[in-house]
This record gives sequence, C-alpha cells and structure tokens, in this order.
Amino acid sequence: MTSSDNSGIRIKNLDVWFGDHEERVDAVIDAEFSVPLGGSFGLVGESGSGKSTILRAITGLAPTWSGEIFVLGKELGKTRDKEFFSAVQMVFQDPYASLHPRQTVDHVLSEALYLHGFDQPDNRIVKVLDDVGLGQIFRFRYPHQLSGGQRQRVAIARALIIEPSILLLDEPTSALDVSVQAEILNLLTDLRAERNLTYLMVSHDLAVVGHMCSKIAVMNLGRIVEVLDVKDMRKMKATQAYTKQLLEASIQRRREA
Repeated sequence: MTSSDNSGIRIKNLDVWFGDHEERVDAVIDAEFSVPLGGSFGLVGESGSGKSTILRAITGLAPTWSGEIFVLGKELGKTRDKEFFSAVQMVFQDPYASLHPRQTVDHVLSEALYLHGFDQPDNRIVKVLDDVGLGQIFRFRYPHQLSGGQRQRVAIARALIIEPSILLLDEPTSALDVSVQAEILNLLTDLRAERNLTYLMVSHDLAVVGHMCSKIAVMNLGRIVEVLDVKDMRKMKATQAYTKQLLEASIQRRREA
C-alpha cells in the first residue's frame, strides 16, 4: 500500500448507518478529518457519539457507509485486502477479550506472523516482546497468567509484530487500572516515535488524548463538532459549547480524583 500524499488516513463526507428505512440509525454523519503520516489524532466523545464506528468503517467492520476513506493515499472500497491489514492494525479496548484464553503468547504472535507470511518467527517474537516491555519470560504464558496491563502489552505486540505503519487504538487503556494506564500510554508514545507509526485513537477521556495526540476531533451524536490542536485544548480555547462542556467535566474529574 503506497501513499500518493502525506496523509496516513483521510476521511471525507463519511456517513455510517445501521438498519434501513424507518429503522435506520445514523451513527456517523458527514465526518471529515485527516491524520498525517507519523501523526497522532484523537477522536473524543461520550459513549454512543460515533467515534468507534469510524474505526469500524476504516477496518471494514461497518458494512453500510458512504463517503471517502483513504489510507496511505489509497481509496478504500467496501472490502479490505491483505495489503490493508499489513499496513493497518487495531488495538482493542478490552485486553481480557482480545486474547484467546487457551493460546499462549507465543501462539498468538506466531499466528500473526504466519498469516502475513513473515519468516524468522523466533527472532521477531523475542524482539517484539522486548519492545513492549515484557521479555522472553512471558512467551509461553497464557492470558490468565497475565495482569491486565501485561495482556494489553501482548495485544500491542500482536499488532506490531507484522510491522504496520498505522495503529487504530480503540480506548486502549479504559479497561485498565489508573496506575497501569500511564504505563501503557507512555509505551505507545515511545513506540510511535521509534517506529514512526501513525495513530488514530478513540477515547472518552480528554486527559488520555491530551497525553497521546497532537490534534483531536470532538464528536457528539455522530457529528464532528470541532477539530482543534491539543495545545489549544489545554488552554481551553475551544469554540463549541459541547467541547467546553467536555473540558470542564474532565477538569472536575481530575480535581476529584
């Protein structure tokens, strides 16, 4: 998958819906944004705002959509091929559900390599476990032998082992203890710098997005209501009332924590 511009991801006039006729529900309405190569962009909003649905549309998991989706300069159709999944990988919200309980870490990582035709699995597995801060000692453990943070590190390793250029991050720390969240966010930040990765991150937590991203889109009821730099977000320079409301609520939560 080769790029014709400097955009890792470009979304234009994206609508996503579920159901037909009178049962139709519009989950995303006329969404538009772009993420530069090597950049980190956040989609923020309350539950049901449509942010995760955008990720599903990109990965082909939301079959009913219209508009334009470009990844690495290539416009996507309704299906995703092997080339797409070699370039784009996703880290899900729940590290407990995303790993098979009867498969070792080694099996999980070996399977990803096999599906994408990589050789030298031993070397690659050892390296990626080191890269995510686990090491070889975890290679033959099962998910039930790992903490939540360790499981999410395995999920990140599985995404990275096939050397993608884009990671889609769907609330990657929301199921973790607060003390572990910062560790995973710092790991993701370091990995992006080391591997020149492009991140599109979904979160309901403005503090998390502020740590990870340089630009955010705020979503409400399926629409992007505002796009702003994180620097402006931190300075409370939002222009839309809904964004200001989210910022004030985030500050209040941090004061109460």
